[in-house]
Amino acid sequence: MKKLILLAAFVFGAFFAQEAKAQIPSIPKMDLPTPGSGALNKIDGLGLSSDQETKLKANNQSFTDDIFKVLNSSATDAIKKNQFLDLKKTRQNFLMGLMGQQLLGNYNKSVSNLIKPFKKQLGLAALAF
Repeated sequence: MKKLILLAAFVFGAFFAQEAKAQIPSIPKMDLPTPGSGALNKIDGLGLSSDQETKLKANNQSFTDDIFKVLNSSATDAIKKNQFLDLKKTRQNFLMGLMGQQLLGNYNKSVSNLIKPFKKQLGLAALAF
């Protein structure tokens, strides 16, 4: 009798485990370059000149393109990680020269808050931010 109850519990548990697995919804892929570049272009309140805004938006577009080139490449994860960290370093140097340290801090904080919901979807690319 104990064996029958144990077997029934095992079968019952396996059935629900399979059902729970089947209930996991699939998440549609997003077009991440759009929200990524949109978040990078949120510059309200920074007080940038029109020339600075133009340079920043151009750099944001090329930065986003570079991120997705690396992300979609066939390189190993270790190589991609190094490439993302190099992109981040290059970008931070550009932004420091364009904005200065105080505005850069405000800008990075704003971008970080806007990118936060996408970090899991970005995977290794999140290292670039």
